[in-house]
Amino acid sequence: MSNSYSFDAIVIGGGAAGLTASGMAANFGAKTMLIEKGKLGGDCTWTGCIPSKALLMAAKTAHQIRNAGKFGLIDGEPEINFKKVMEHIHKIRQDVYDDSDHPAIYEKMGIEVVKGSARFLDEHHLEIELADGTTREVSSEYFFICAGGRPLVPPITGIDDVPYLTSESFFEIEDLPDEIIIIGGGNIGTEMAQAMNRLGAKVTVIESGERILSHDDPKLAQMLFDRLKQEGVNYLLGAEVQKVQQEGDKVVVTVDAGGEEKLISGDKLLVSTGRQANVDGLNLEAAGVSYSKKGIEVSDHCLTEQAHIYACGDITGRYQFTHMSEHMAKVAVTNALAKLPMKIDTAHVPWVTYTDPELAHLGATEEQLKERGVSYETYRFPYSKVDRALTDSQGEGFIKIYAKKWSGKIYGADILGAHAGELISEYAVAMKNGVTLRNIADTIHPYPTYGLGARRAADQWYIKNQSEWQVKLLKKVFGYRGKVPDFSDPDRIV
Repeated sequence: MSNSYSFDAIVIGGGAAGLTASGMAANFGAKTMLIEKGKLGGDCTWTGCIPSKALLMAAKTAHQIRNAGKFGLIDGEPEINFKKVMEHIHKIRQDVYDDSDHPAIYEKMGIEVVKGSARFLDEHHLEIELADGTTREVSSEYFFICAGGRPLVPPITGIDDVPYLTSESFFEIEDLPDEIIIIGGGNIGTEMAQAMNRLGAKVTVIESGERILSHDDPKLAQMLFDRLKQEGVNYLLGAEVQKVQQEGDKVVVTVDAGGEEKLISGDKLLVSTGRQANVDGLNLEAAGVSYSKKGIEVSDHCLTEQAHIYACGDITGRYQFTHMSEHMAKVAVTNALAKLPMKIDTAHVPWVTYTDPELAHLGATEEQLKERGVSYETYRFPYSKVDRALTDSQGEGFIKIYAKKWSGKIYGADILGAHAGELISEYAVAMKNGVTLRNIADTIHPYPTYGLGARRAADQWYIKNQSEWQVKLLKKVFGYRGKVPDFSDPDRIV
């Protein structure tokens, strides 16, 4: 390290990536500054993961009251005070902030936390515009750019003339809309569609693609789509938004649905069409850091073309998940400050849509395996055979694992069902550490648990590798008198 710089490490941005990067840098003994123009915690704490999951839980509770009969109770109609729901969500956000994100926590680690906006002056110097309007110039040996992203709003005719919502403003509304229009059928749009529908709003989702959740398994995504439609969510698929306009108290969206013009009106409009990197205002040109519309260009070490400047998380445009932001920060700081080579783990990336049921994915998709010419076997197991799911009246769903036939090496997995996000984690650990389906199948899991479903799905490796001639040979050698199982069904489940 050079003593000519005021800091060993400066982190720009206090979201998931920035908090991880600054905490690790301080833990490695580096003199560290963390710069954030808003509140620490970033999107996850304030406008993303935390509030959305709290809203989904409130909506799920309302849904369970309406459908209490499935648990042997009496169906009822919940009394929903939306203001109280939002107050509850705001309290949870604040609790998470106070417990995990508050500046005092990081200052106790020896990190200097500064509220302000940073811009590069050159490769090693920053200018910070502070909250009081004054500026401060600082320098550092290493930089970690973790400035995150923001909602991407497409150039729709009239969009600037209507009071539309994005994920940044959605959790500040106080009244439950009678009708809400959601543009975008990705994970955020899908989660909010189910939540608002269950809380009593009429929901219409407009999606330009032919299906929702285009990055997930088509069959499982279709099962979830059918469930949401059954619950009352309205969908317009393959529909292009032409314009939006305000008519009195209503927002009217004009769409082209297969050549037919349709008008959709609602009290609120939520635009959920992806995210874009927060590269504006950083003056990256002065630092010699390249970027595009997608974000800052980095290597698998999270390194820019400058040997001392790294970028992590949403600002790179590579992944839009909190867990990947944290992972990338770990990669960057380990490379820069610990001098240990580490790469982004692109082969074992999980993601989850937290609807009810949840939809989770890990690793390679079936389509990717086919494109790569990889020989694999698909192992399926239904939630209807997971006893814990049945006790919870959660028997809807499927576990699908893609693995090498003879060795049981796991290539990827898709899960639709209760606690899918938890189950996918077991396969993530297995994939990362070379644990095969046979290893999982031979591992004792407690009964009755959802985790046992992960093991029973792995059991199908044994079933698929069993053949009729093997059974006949056993019968002949040992004189067994039972029937030979029916091997004609390639998807049989035992």
